[in-house]
Amino acid sequence: MSHVEAKTKALFTEIFESAPQLTTIAPGRVNLIGEHTDYNDGYVLPCAINFHVVACASPRHDNKVRVISANHHNEIDEFQLSNNIAPSNKLWANYVRGVVQHIRLLGHNISGVDMVIYGDVPQGAGLSSSAALEVSIVSSFDQLYSLHLSDTDIALIAQQAENHFVGCQCGIMDQLISTNAKEGKASLIDCRSMQTKHVSLPDNFSLLTVNSNRKRGFMDLALKLGDMETYQEFR
Repeated sequence: MSHVEAKTKALFTEIFESAPQLTTIAPGRVNLIGEHTDYNDGYVLPCAINFHVVACASPRHDNKVRVISANHHNEIDEFQLSNNIAPSNKLWANYVRGVVQHIRLLGHNISGVDMVIYGDVPQGAGLSSSAALEVSIVSSFDQLYSLHLSDTDIALIAQQAENHFVGCQCGIMDQLISTNAKEGKASLIDCRSMQTKHVSLPDNFSLLTVNSNRKRGFMDLALKLGDMETYQEFR
């Protein structure tokens, strides 16, 4: 058990005074080939990294969703299940709310949950911490309420939440690699058809992820949001 999983389980037990019924884990990722092509329906070659987001959860018998983020000083977000969930003033909470709303918009029958989330994927570093968070949440509801979602279903719900609730027009790469990554393999993804082929990495291959300390600027944000006018202006 990783220290992230152990901390998440311990915090859940401390706060809710019982062990979680379920633990889900979703990895962050790096992309080896294909920058800015996933949201243009191109090909990408990402692989998972050994940093994760963990969600510990238990079902409730009412419509309340109660979530604690260990990455944000154990901040709590609570809301009622609805097809029109209001946004929160807490950014991290909107990933949770968006996922829940899009699960319900697809007609799935779910009830509330108690949940603790915690991850060691660096935030804002281009390693897809948001996708790992979304996937861990969708997976929790999938398993708690027997929704029988496929990996692609989970990725699409996570992407819809980020596109339409959070407001970031990301492609499908981050969520799809977080749902179906295989150890020792990269994934060649056709972002138009979402077909995935796992590609073995050499046995002596080591992937080193280095923080360049370059902050995302207007160009990066504009390109991801599809604002080509702003992108060209700051280029």
